[in-house]
Amino acid sequence: MLRACWAQTSRTIASSSTQCSTSFHTAAVLHAQVSRQNVARGVKKANQIRKEERWKRAQANRPSVVLGTRPGDEAKWENCLLKKVLVDVEELVSSTELVPTQQGVGTVHLPKQVSFGIGEAEKQLLFGDLPLLSSVRGTDATADLAKSPPQNARIPDNYAHRPTVAALKNQGDDRVVNNQIELQKANAFAKLVDLRNANAAGIAYENRRRIIAAFSTPQNPFDPGRSEVQAALLTYKIRNLWNHLTTFRRDLGNRRGLRKLVHERAKILKYLKRVDQNRYETVLEQLALEPESVEGELVV
Repeated sequence: MLRACWAQTSRTIASSSTQCSTSFHTAAVLHAQVSRQNVARGVKKANQIRKEERWKRAQANRPSVVLGTRPGDEAKWENCLLKKVLVDVEELVSSTELVPTQQGVGTVHLPKQVSFGIGEAEKQLLFGDLPLLSSVRGTDATADLAKSPPQNARIPDNYAHRPTVAALKNQGDDRVVNNQIELQKANAFAKLVDLRNANAAGIAYENRRRIIAAFSTPQNPFDPGRSEVQAALLTYKIRNLWNHLTTFRRDLGNRRGLRKLVHERAKILKYLKRVDQNRYETVLEQLALEPESVEGELVV
């Protein structure tokens, strides 16, 4: 009897000790699994944070797809060829000085920037050659007026009131008088063709003319179909439209037009890169564009 009780007690103690050890071992395993999961979550979160930081740094240093310059590098646009060619509207409005220029009839005060369509050759023709020719022609006409009419010529009714030679001599040299008249006409016409009198469409026309002249080749001074000229014209349009959209943020209709212009410029520049790498790099510098703003997928 005693032996049977002892055996039963031993079995009970053994089974209880086995259950305790089994329960203790299971809790340790579960605790280890939870710890590993927590460490993995922490590592994943840290990696995600580092990835976001790298993306933010890349985006902060990425050039603008529209403007083509990096943040804080706006001086590149101020020093490029396209910016120097365009008309500075603020400077144009604020400038009131005229440039005195010596011409055949005297000193003509010309504006710093004449209206669109008037180059150096046209300026010389309008303010140098034509006033001088008109002055000479006026002198000859005055001398012919002082002469007696031919015998068989029909005498007009007001011929008796014609100026006599003595009256002309008393009035002074006819050439000087005509020069003064033509000089007044030239100064008045110079004020008329001042670029400050032009509207926005006139200034845009002058800008397009300057861009075509600046980006064309010496062999073909006016070549609007050249790739560099097309890229420059599109850049000019893009910047104007960007300034408009920055001012009027609710103008959603023109945003699609801006995207189309940006992609069209990228197509032209990528074509130029395939054709001639040197021309491509040169025009990027002239337009203040970074290669990353043109190459790859563009999302505007």
